[in-house]
Amino acid sequence: MRLMALMLSLLMLSGCSWMKFWESDEDKALAPAELVDFEPEVRIRKQWSTGAGDGQDPLYANLVPAMLGNTIYAADDEGRVYAVDTSNGKVRWKQDLDRQLSGGVGVGGNLVLVGDLRGALYALDASSGNLLWRKKVKGEILSAPSANDNLVVVQTLDSRLLALNPANGETLWQYNTDVPTLTLRGVSSPILTSSVVIAGFANGKIVALEPGNGALLWEKRVALPKGRTELERIVDVDGSPLLVGDVVYATSYQGRAAAMSRGTGRELWFQDISSYQPPAHGLDQVFISTDKDAVTALRANSGQVLWTNDKLRYRRITSPAYAGGYVAVGDLDGYLHLLSPVDGRFVGRIKVDGSGLSAPFLVDGSTLYVQANDGSLVAYRFESR
Repeated sequence: MRLMALMLSLLMLSGCSWMKFWESDEDKALAPAELVDFEPEVRIRKQWSTGAGDGQDPLYANLVPAMLGNTIYAADDEGRVYAVDTSNGKVRWKQDLDRQLSGGVGVGGNLVLVGDLRGALYALDASSGNLLWRKKVKGEILSAPSANDNLVVVQTLDSRLLALNPANGETLWQYNTDVPTLTLRGVSSPILTSSVVIAGFANGKIVALEPGNGALLWEKRVALPKGRTELERIVDVDGSPLLVGDVVYATSYQGRAAAMSRGTGRELWFQDISSYQPPAHGLDQVFISTDKDAVTALRANSGQVLWTNDKLRYRRITSPAYAGGYVAVGDLDGYLHLLSPVDGRFVGRIKVDGSGLSAPFLVDGSTLYVQANDGSLVAYRFESR
């Protein structure tokens, strides 16, 4: 969806990665792939379903649900924020900020964090939904902030990273980096731990910072710009980095997927894969949704390509999730697809909602939580047939 938003901007000076002129043979070739038939091997069981606002435009889907303890926090682009019980789908509280939200949801340190198009960050009490503070920052907030008891970290579209006091929103430090001439309209969410802040930027770099003062610990370039045009040279790290143990996994658009040491940034491996989605991890594998709507599995310790499923081409698939022993992705028509982590074959499929799926999924053990573009939130579990 970010790629589509970029192309809309190029075509309309503010505009689609692909437009549906169905009359031409070329555009017919870009039509979403027909779903292939297969023998289901998994039963997908709905546990509960609930409404969590009116959702968001899938072309500009930057709002993602988040989970803290036994509560899911979700928001819609009209400013409504919800807390939902993971056990039964009941809404615990609702807060209406009456703002056009564009970034979130971030959780941590008993805070729920969302941002708007005008660069305002809102911090709500996770237990009650009460507004605790509001902070005006320079730049649009298009991703989920990160937080713990000591720090709130928010990344803006103009490649700035701000660290705030979780008690009142006061700015503690700021990190800036260069902004390429042309970028995707999207921003990755930073990783925040007690010992490091890790963030990806539109210039293709991953940086690690000291949480206490923002000092640079290391930086690593995931991708180098290539080509003659500004469009060809886009190398955004738009998908949020993933930290598993002491290894950071990251993807870049028109660049590479890479694994780096958390402590030093030393590159462990890389593969030439283009993606603007965050990766997932499971069974010692890294799963990636590519910019061509294929799902690829890499060996986590070496980057070796194990399999690729390209049967969902042009279906605008979500980032992958590993849940209940399967790889899950959603698509523009609202289907949830389950793939075998062994070879990538389809093992299950269910229609979640006709509004489509864009937001990353949440995983809690064997339960998968899916939010559709119309705001509905559904919990699923899987059983072998």
